Amino acid sequence: MKPEMSRTIRTFEATITNQHQVRDDLDQLGWAASKLWNVGRYYAQQQWDETGEIPDDGELKAELKSHERYTDLHSQSSQRVLEELAEAFNGWFSKRRNGDNRARPPGYRKHGDSHPRSTVSFKAAGFKHDPQFTRVRLSKGRNLKEHRSDFILCEYQTRPDVDLTEWDIQQVRAVYKRDEWRLQFVCRTTIDPDPPGDEVAGVDLGICNFAAVSFGGESVLYPGGALKEDEYYFTKQKAKCDDSSSREATRLDRKRTGRRTHFLHALSKAIVEECVERGVGTLVVGDLDGIREDDENGDPRNWGDHGNFDLHGWAFDRFTTLLDYKAEANGIDVELVSERDTSKSCSACGHTDDTQRVERGLYVCENCDTVANADVNGAENIRQKVLPSLATDGGDRDNGWLAQPAVRLFDRSEGSFAPREQVVNREP
Repeated sequence: MKPEMSRTIRTFEATITNQHQVRDDLDQLGWAASKLWNVGRYYAQQQWDETGEIPDDGELKAELKSHERYTDLHSQSSQRVLEELAEAFNGWFSKRRNGDNRARPPGYRKHGDSHPRSTVSFKAAGFKHDPQFTRVRLSKGRNLKEHRSDFILCEYQTRPDVDLTEWDIQQVRAVYKRDEWRLQFVCRTTIDPDPPGDEVAGVDLGICNFAAVSFGGESVLYPGGALKEDEYYFTKQKAKCDDSSSREATRLDRKRTGRRTHFLHALSKAIVEECVERGVGTLVVGDLDGIREDDENGDPRNWGDHGNFDLHGWAFDRFTTLLDYKAEANGIDVELVSERDTSKSCSACGHTDDTQRVERGLYVCENCDTVANADVNGAENIRQKVLPSLATDGGDRDNGWLAQPAVRLFDRSEGSFAPREQVVNREP
């Protein structure tokens, strides 16, 4: 019997491209949300003092729905503010009940005499999405409506690999981050859990090659050169700033983060597409937990000058998370396995020797004379973690693919990965 369809929730963040046109209106909503939070916080404190009980969100809504601060926002947006307040009180009360004396109840939202810009959530009745022109209409509350308009029309831009028409948008959030407003689309879709096939692939994460993928008969390398070039470029540009907290330094940090995030999204998408094409149902990933930890002597691990710089900048955990949910959306199961000895063992015969990894990323086995790309050899060993008898069963296998992987480079002009011969990248 075919398993039932399952649902998954994802949140996609977007920049607002007409920021200067909508900023004032969004500021008003953000301040209004803070004021409503404070009104609810005051009421909850009164109830706590009088009865010793915390009001739930239903009581908060019933009590405050006629308050003028409630009608500053669209009714569903006001409801969400009070729901978040109730959730915060419940979280504090649970900690208190469990003996955490350091836990503090949620506070008022104020910075001196001013209110911060709180996140404003718009449920189904509070927004209207126009995918054709990549814009979304956000409703105001009755008190903030102007005679010319009762909504805010935000034009937005998501990552190139995100298509919101493929998702059912449940909620839109206006979030103030790093001195600008951004949009978050909370989306739901239905997933068919049937995997593309029964094949198994292994992924080895590293420094020069961000990912090496073994499909057990062919292999693909994804170099991290574009990411390293970005890290070098933005570090150099930021060093020219007089103040690390200046507007220009902040802009550079934001751009670097955006470029890195897009690289990781594009890479995870490319790997999943390769897996779907080859009928892969299980993707085995080397677990890099501890790669930044101290060595056996308690000293910081030394991966060389370039290695230390790269490991500090590369978000391996973030990449694994992206790979996991993109694989899930295609019915592929992701398993994390230990990388112990995967770089030392021969994936063809199983012989282990610390000296077998030689210069220029090659692995040469002294036992069976196999020559392999070192990262591909590691990826194949990771793949064999769930297929322990596949390559070392004494059979005769053509292992030329271990030494000659295909290479996919990040194409900046397209924002995606492509065969090396098709990519001509320009300077950052």
